Amino acid sequence: MRENDRYSRQRLFAPIGAEGQTALASKQAVIVGMGALGAVLANHIVRAGIGHVRLIDRDFVEFSNLQRQMLYTEDDAKQSLPKAFAAAEHLRQANSEVHIEPIIADVSYKNAEVLLRDADIILDGTDNFAVRFLINDIAVKYGIPWVYGGAVASGGTTVVIVPGETPCLRCLFREAPSPGTVATCDTSGVIGPIIHIIASFQATEALKILVGDTAHRSSKLIQIDVWDNRYHGIEVGDARQTDCPCCGERRFDYLNVETPDVTVLCGRDTVQVTLSTEDGLDLDKMEAKLKTIGPTERNRFLLRASVGDCRLVLFADGRCLVQGTDDPALARSLVARYIGT
Repeated sequence: MRENDRYSRQRLFAPIGAEGQTALASKQAVIVGMGALGAVLANHIVRAGIGHVRLIDRDFVEFSNLQRQMLYTEDDAKQSLPKAFAAAEHLRQANSEVHIEPIIADVSYKNAEVLLRDADIILDGTDNFAVRFLINDIAVKYGIPWVYGGAVASGGTTVVIVPGETPCLRCLFREAPSPGTVATCDTSGVIGPIIHIIASFQATEALKILVGDTAHRSSKLIQIDVWDNRYHGIEVGDARQTDCPCCGERRFDYLNVETPDVTVLCGRDTVQVTLSTEDGLDLDKMEAKLKTIGPTERNRFLLRASVGDCRLVLFADGRCLVQGTDDPALARSLVARYIGT
């Protein structure tokens, strides 16, 4: 088969066709979070021929990811490769025609506008509501459609949000749930099939939006549990709230309020500390400093160092994961003591 036949079966699908395929090649998709959902989303989006795909993730590949994050390999985990980088490397082998842009970063109020505002669509591969509400703020502010997705245990949820046409996330859920009040993959586990189902729903809606097929766009919040054999679609097309703080009053609370510099990663016995430095971290200098204290491991993206019963994982963008504790005070103390910032 000739290389120019890559999209032949997709072009034969009437709702896309040759015109839709050309449209896809001109679009830019941003995937926030390259864990389980993000890995499936990226696979679909890149192979479908969306012209520019930006992959954003703050984390690195670990062996516990491999059961469900199906872009990654044991070699990625052995090297502790950042997920965005590893995903881009694998996806380029699948479709060299697509421009894939990996970004190793934690999406926050500081960088969200720069990273997201030029997207034609934003796809949610995250694992926390704070970032989703931040995505919602950007989407409403700049009029960008996005597709929410979440999965835990054997169940998942997805909904399409098109600013000005559908309810936004804050119409449906006025505030983000408090930390620790909702189940996560790290506390309740997750099985691979629900990941693929939810992400496939998300990717399908993304294709509809990018080719302009509004007639077939879903207007339902879809909930699925593959273990309990449940499928439920809740009609939310008319659920826009005139008093919604985001799309009604155009208050972008999650974009305009500074997020804490310390975040407990639920269920992972890990605290993320974001250092107050504009220049990031010099990993060469930090390695020289920390290897006098205990064992260190290094690749070109991150530095790991053992300090007592904990382990520090340092990134060049100024983030430090303190593994082995869920105590923010202890995490701050260790970072101040060993990093000095």
